[in-house]
Amino acid sequence: MLQAVPPWVIAIVAVVFGCIGFLSIQLGAYVCRSIVPFEDGPKPGRPPQIVLVAGAACVGGVLASQIGLGTELLVPAIVVGALVASWYSDVLCGIIPDYFTLLPLALIVVLRALYSDWTNLLVMVVVTACFALAAFFSKGKGMGWGDVKLVALGAVVLGDRSLLAFSAACLAAVVVAAVRRRRTEPMAFAPYLASAIALALAVPIFPRTGL
Repeated sequence: MLQAVPPWVIAIVAVVFGCIGFLSIQLGAYVCRSIVPFEDGPKPGRPPQIVLVAGAACVGGVLASQIGLGTELLVPAIVVGALVASWYSDVLCGIIPDYFTLLPLALIVVLRALYSDWTNLLVMVVVTACFALAAFFSKGKGMGWGDVKLVALGAVVLGDRSLLAFSAACLAAVVVAAVRRRRTEPMAFAPYLASAIALALAVPIFPRTGL
């Protein structure tokens, strides 16, 4: 029987992840200062900063309650920071800078390769290719290339769980667009992808193969 994780450990990890979320927001705001939104991109909005910080803290707390305090939290911490920064940037300026996707993606790919985790790498290639095709044929309007890179990051972390997560993200985006009657307008897709990745990261719908 697994020993219960002390509440103080969960609280500390939640605070740390919340701080990561806060710092990621500041980083996103700084990077977006030099970005000019595309005229045909999503309309600039106001990112929900409190929600993002609270969400990051919740993910950290949930993960800590499952795996305790250890190096297993390193990759989730990196991913949560990338998700918050990507969400914030996409809503604020309609663009997901490569800093928030390619850098953490490269780091995690190297870690996967070092540990010979070829399954997640294969899933990443297949899933990313599908979204890349969507971006190519929609010419970046239905699916942006920044979204594709965020998908790659989520896929390499989640593995098989990414299929369900991204399906849920796409469905949620379609429903919201229909409710708001904005089916023909470009929309920030990062919030849906980030939410799905974070939820799948924290809630073990399928057995974990290692974070």
